[in-house]
Amino acid sequence: MEVRKLETDVLIIGGGTAGCFAAITIGKKSNRSVLVVEKANIQRSGCLAAGVNAINAYITEGKTPQFYVDYAKKDADGIVREDLLLSMSERLNHVTKEMEDMGLVILKDENGKYVTRGTRNIKINGENIKVLLAEETRKQENVTVINHVNITDLKTVSVNGKTLVVGAYGFHVDEEIFYDIHAKAVLCACGGAAGLYRPNNPGFSRHKMWYPPFNTGAGYAMGIQAGAEMTTFEMRFIALRCKDTIAPTGTIAQGVGAKQVNSKGEIYEDKYGLTTSQRVYGTVMENRAGRGPCYLKTEGISKEQEQDLYKAYLNMAPSQTLKWLESGKGPSGQSVEIEGTEPYIVGGHTASGYWVDDQRRTTLQGLYAAGDVAGGCPQKYVTGALAEGEIAAEAMLEDMEKLEELQKTIKTISGDKPLDKENKKTVYKAEADRKLLNPADKSDINSEKQNGNVTDETDIQRISGTVIKQQEYEHFLNNLPFLFTTDQLEEAMQKVMDQYAGGIGTDYQYNEKGLSMAQEKIAQLYQLTDQLAAEDMDELLRIYELRERLIVCRTLIAHLAARKETRWHSFAENADHPEKSADWMKYVNSKLTDGKVEIICRDLVTGGMKYEHTDPR
Repeated sequence: MEVRKLETDVLIIGGGTAGCFAAITIGKKSNRSVLVVEKANIQRSGCLAAGVNAINAYITEGKTPQFYVDYAKKDADGIVREDLLLSMSERLNHVTKEMEDMGLVILKDENGKYVTRGTRNIKINGENIKVLLAEETRKQENVTVINHVNITDLKTVSVNGKTLVVGAYGFHVDEEIFYDIHAKAVLCACGGAAGLYRPNNPGFSRHKMWYPPFNTGAGYAMGIQAGAEMTTFEMRFIALRCKDTIAPTGTIAQGVGAKQVNSKGEIYEDKYGLTTSQRVYGTVMENRAGRGPCYLKTEGISKEQEQDLYKAYLNMAPSQTLKWLESGKGPSGQSVEIEGTEPYIVGGHTASGYWVDDQRRTTLQGLYAAGDVAGGCPQKYVTGALAEGEIAAEAMLEDMEKLEELQKTIKTISGDKPLDKENKKTVYKAEADRKLLNPADKSDINSEKQNGNVTDETDIQRISGTVIKQQEYEHFLNNLPFLFTTDQLEEAMQKVMDQYAGGIGTDYQYNEKGLSMAQEKIAQLYQLTDQLAAEDMDELLRIYELRERLIVCRTLIAHLAARKETRWHSFAENADHPEKSADWMKYVNSKLTDGKVEIICRDLVTGGMKYEHTDPR
């Protein structure tokens, strides 16, 4: 593989909502060099790729940031970081105005005020919102964007016994190019994890899902492997969506006030509750009781309301509008059938993700997180991701001098490059046992020492990590065809998670015995991935996306097993512990230690408290 070594002040992994806004913020506030690396193209990548028709997190007239904090806290039944929610909420309207200044069309009434949808939303024409973000990112003179590069691992060294993130490794998705990127600060803004479970549309259509199928949990996986602390993976997100099209239901429920009804026409939403998880749970329970299918009652709405729904979904989810038109029955003549999706891990809706402080610093020095990968702050949606991108950007600028001092302990390696293929030994190992080089495999490192290129243990960490990662990529490219394909192993993973870890097939229920079986089978599947072969870089990408999903599955299962209660029906339906318990008013966190998922329980951060890391790794 061709090797490209790059250096930058700030590396942003992921060019979605949070990543782009962080780059824009640094571009406007400093002359620090910024490198945005995106595995697709920032023009149309991430959750905003197809646009949105509303800003779902906004402080409407008469409301306060604390109002939004209280709403999100209630929806998550108390398991949130109130400090993170408040710092995000205080910026929601500010970042909305920033987007409007970039050209976002926000609908206004005859008095020039934003048109609201409910108490926390405003209506927009947002089909080009990602395009606007991409254009503004490219305008910044100190920001460089590299598309079609997939980052797989954080580049770390140990400084004074603590982990310091100094960049990342990745590869080009079209060409055989290995990227070794050095940075003073790294922002992970990769998005959440989809495709872990068998979806409503299995087989060939298994990637027809609510959340982008390209968001494979890469950001979580690279942090988990590096030893970062994670939080609340057990608070999965299950979207209530229109049947077949997977179109959002909020536009109908909030736009025309449609109630959830069963096949008998009975309103059931009040019986189970109106939090996000309860809306899904109620639908599941009505179906199990034989009163399904379930609907959003739109039959009888006005023709004007119907036209509004046609237009709204044509911008955001055109398949729903097409379904109405093809059937000859619009929403005014026929209610919309609804169902739950498979579970996702996504910090924009629930509290899953990196454990961060109020400035979005992770527990690894030099590493920050924003958007769907950042935990503790649910219901952030688009504007919350923008706000977290801005917060993280400001923190990186504030910390830059300290990070530069830390990196002065890392000696510059002249000739830091992989050795010639003919001369180097194979040092690639499977993920499970490659944390440290076997002393017998250090001949290449020793030769570098003799040449004066390697001076201390920190240098050994740097060059060995680079060699191992490059050889890992080449291992898959050089492998002989395997008995199984990447797609087959992925479908096997989804079936395991569905059956044993609370998927659609079990009405989202799980138990300790099933989780234990799931953990064992996921480990076996991960071992099998080491034998996969890639004919080209696209197939190499698919292998790594599968491995990322499996790493996330492992941590998710550990979290589901650790919380001995059912706090969020459907989201975490523990059949062994079906009731909610006050003993579990705490965060369930984890970190990978010596190859094992270590569970850490932490006290809630409430009221005016503000959490700060006291012992960063």
